[in-house]
Amino acid sequence: MECRKDENVEENRLAIVAGVDVGSLSAEAVLLKEGSMAAFSIVPTGVDSRRAAKRALDEALKSAAHGFEELGAIVATGYGRVSVPFAHETITEITCHGRGAFYFDPAVRTVIDIGGQDSKVIRIDERGRVLDFAMNDKCAAGTGRFLEVMAAALEVDLEELAALSAAAPRATPISSTCTVFAETEVVSLLAGGKDRAEIARGLHESIAARTSSLVYRVGLTERVMMTGGVAKNSAVVQALEEKLQLPITVPPEPQIAGALGAALLAWEKKHPAADI
Repeated sequence: MECRKDENVEENRLAIVAGVDVGSLSAEAVLLKEGSMAAFSIVPTGVDSRRAAKRALDEALKSAAHGFEELGAIVATGYGRVSVPFAHETITEITCHGRGAFYFDPAVRTVIDIGGQDSKVIRIDERGRVLDFAMNDKCAAGTGRFLEVMAAALEVDLEELAALSAAAPRATPISSTCTVFAETEVVSLLAGGKDRAEIARGLHESIAARTSSLVYRVGLTERVMMTGGVAKNSAVVQALEEKLQLPITVPPEPQIAGALGAALLAWEKKHPAADI
């Protein structure tokens, strides 16, 4: 009986791989089994990237009813990828996000990813390979952290920010591009009697303006997809659509694109002849 269990583990090592994406605010894990997504998880990163990576993988494994010893390959990505000691390989988030977006929709050629503390735009080819990219990782303006700070300044929950913006008939322009200065500007606008909804709309439009400049640096190519946690904010997506004059596709769970891409690359290295 024990022999049969060992045989199953060996078989699964060929059939199951994982991708782990450790970001500044969250860590994601994706499991692929036989080339298809079997489970995923999203957990807060907190102060310990290593612990967050392990917790994300453990939750995905629990969801799929598999054990760590059954994994044939693990690829880590994200800014905290070096903090994943159990990974067999690390790959940049640029490559992984491009590959993950391509899996969601093979027609995608431009990927906009806005994470917790950086934003990036990636141009990919007809096989999901990166052709060019532009990245803002020097300033938190226009990122998830920016939205968190602005929501606090407006005294609304982060999840309510998009709905608040949608209620505004017009936008109050936000001139500051720095998170700290923008927060001060928002506080001043509120003190001056400006409408909160119009300020929220102005904040979303400022993110769209900042992000679109990255898009034009790499060259706008249809079809466009948005990934990352900020893609869950419909007001940012809408503001970007208006700025780019193109529809933007958002996958069912935009936050896992990087981990998914990492898992796909792990699978391809394990199965070079695979086509998924």
